[in-house]
Amino acid sequence: MKLLAGVRVVSVEQFGAAPYGSMFLADLGAEVIKVENLATGGDPARKTGPFFLGENDSEYFQTWNSNKKSVTLDLRSAEGKAALVKLVATADVVLNNLRGDLPAKMGLDYAALSTVKPAIVCVHISAYGRDNERAAWPGYDYLMQAEAGLMALTGEPDGPPTRIGAPSMVDHTTGLTAMVGLLAALVHARSTGKGCDVDTCLFDAALHQLGYAALWYLNEGHVPARQPRSAHFSLAPVQTLPTADGWVFVMCLTEKFWSALLEVIGRNDMATDPRFSTAKARNENRAALTAELDLAFRAQPTAYWLGKLGGVLPIAPVHDLPAALDSPFVADRLVSTVPHPARPDLRMLVNPIKINGQRLAQQACPAAGADNPSVLVR
Repeated sequence: MKLLAGVRVVSVEQFGAAPYGSMFLADLGAEVIKVENLATGGDPARKTGPFFLGENDSEYFQTWNSNKKSVTLDLRSAEGKAALVKLVATADVVLNNLRGDLPAKMGLDYAALSTVKPAIVCVHISAYGRDNERAAWPGYDYLMQAEAGLMALTGEPDGPPTRIGAPSMVDHTTGLTAMVGLLAALVHARSTGKGCDVDTCLFDAALHQLGYAALWYLNEGHVPARQPRSAHFSLAPVQTLPTADGWVFVMCLTEKFWSALLEVIGRNDMATDPRFSTAKARNENRAALTAELDLAFRAQPTAYWLGKLGGVLPIAPVHDLPAALDSPFVADRLVSTVPHPARPDLRMLVNPIKINGQRLAQQACPAAGADNPSVLVR
């Protein structure tokens, strides 16, 4: 079921944030026309290795671009600008993830494009925003993790500031944040006939991920300290624990789960130990609590603990990448084969959304400019 069928999005995009967000629209049935820079051969992600798919394509690029069409334009030329205007006249949304000072200069904002179509929605993803002293600054995901405080909160207490291990988490968060604004503006435009500008940026989205840690500091002056074992700032035990052959992550967020844990490990005596009898006491005596739990969990392998505790309390194995992706729970549900001209058996992660129990269909993004003949209005 293509819930966004009939929605046309023109996206001047590259690398991660906008492509990730617009991919969700394309997977849900929108016609997403990816506008790539003719002068440089397209989205730079196409040339990002180490794993390439023929000429001017890569697995890195395909990660964020399923189900899209591709056209190539030089938006700095009169011909390219004219072609874009013709596209806008047929579109519902124009999306970009350019440097913050460029959309207005290139005529990609609502002030410029509303003269072409009053109902057009103009969505802007930049590094730092379009209306401040950093508008002209370039910026990328890892910089935002650094400046927004995320790196300072990540890692072991005695280690250096550490970025989030998964690639492009701020890009992804920003892209999805933009899509919420985009869809809200689209609903409004369809009911009123009037579009608007929608803005978000990498830095703002990254800072927003501080969540309750930000409120604790802003209101109480409290700075959460990094905890050993990736533990929660204020609840225990919520942390990794070593097993005989690996690690598990246990989350006893409630007294119910704490009691269940003690029952399974045969340590009901800890329920009356004043060091562990309340959530406050457990938080204040983390080192002693960890020592007791380490002793219990090291006695058996990970599979044993998953068998005993899985479904009883929140627990997960700590997987490396191969274990995560080769797990039957993942391989049978979340990996699909998407044919590509250079790789007929290209394997990709499926979109995490299901509609009426069905996964969203995927197809590889074509070569840069492959859709010029069918999409560009002459």
